[in-house]
Amino acid sequence: MALNFKIFRDLVFKLILILFALSILWVLVYKWFTPPVTLHMIERRAKAAQAKKANPRIRYNFVNLEDVAPNVPLAIMAAEDQLFMTHDGFDYKAMKGAFQKNQKSKKIVGGSTISQQVAKNVFLWHGRSYIRKLVEAYFTMLIEIFWSKHRIMEVYINIAETGDQVFGVEAAAQKYFNTSAKNLTASQAALIASVLPNPIRFSVKNPSAFTLKKRRVILRNMRQMGGTTSVKLLMQGAI
Repeated sequence: MALNFKIFRDLVFKLILILFALSILWVLVYKWFTPPVTLHMIERRAKAAQAKKANPRIRYNFVNLEDVAPNVPLAIMAAEDQLFMTHDGFDYKAMKGAFQKNQKSKKIVGGSTISQQVAKNVFLWHGRSYIRKLVEAYFTMLIEIFWSKHRIMEVYINIAETGDQVFGVEAAAQKYFNTSAKNLTASQAALIASVLPNPIRFSVKNPSAFTLKKRRVILRNMRQMGGTTSVKLLMQGAI
């Protein structure tokens, strides 16, 4: 019995080491190479096919951060994570506030940073469970260790869902504004950011009064953050 337990313990330990090594390798690969697809994209395509849509194809065009207007990362931070360039992957104050609100309301709100959203969207599945949140925290720490803020933002603006079967700001710019992400104005970038993190409920193409109000707030935050000069180091890859 003791021998069997030792064998089982050794196997579990080896399995943990293998999973640990593979997770680091996975993160390092995506530090340099474009994620070809995410689980969420696959899920959206499957649902579109199941609904027998005429075109279940996913729009996903990965572009370098240097080929995106500075208005884009600025708008994203103004909407989602204003402390992005300085935190370690977690906004503890926002997490505490979200937890307290969730205790008092049936409407669940999140306190996730851009780094956490990248960890979730690139490496994991969508859903709400403590196990998934723990794994998300683990991958968040890995990308904060091995990636730069430049790379985290670059991946986020490309894999974030920006509409029905639309992922990333380049695809959104082409579909909604007939332009490229490099030419997005502050107002256009803010409108895209205003539908996050629920671009199925809220639309860039047909913005509701709530979405337009949120865009005004985002534009105000963008000015208060210092405008595009505040993301100069991020765009240059200096951080």
